[in-house]
Amino acid sequence: MKAIFIAYNQAHTEKVEFILDRLGIRGFTQWGEVMGRGSVDGEPRMGTHTWPEQNSAMLLVVEDQQVEAVLEAIKKLDAINKEVGVRAFVWNIETSV
Repeated sequence: MKAIFIAYNQAHTEKVEFILDRLGIRGFTQWGEVMGRGSVDGEPRMGTHTWPEQNSAMLLVVEDQQVEAVLEAIKKLDAINKEVGVRAFVWNIETSV
């Protein structure tokens, strides 16, 4: 199993949820107000007067064979509007209860 952490501008919330529905991924944990900035060229998303936008984040735990489809869909979403931003990171899950 793999964990996929997806961080995205709140403008992408419905699109990310649509991707999960389309791929048949039911379970996730979502954080609605996440602040940060991209490591390369992303604008800060701090929820402040200067940087008013915010991000959201999701954590999914999926079967190994689902990872490629999720990453491909996230990459396509990011390509539509790079300035809005979405990133995904994958970790191995050793055990779960």
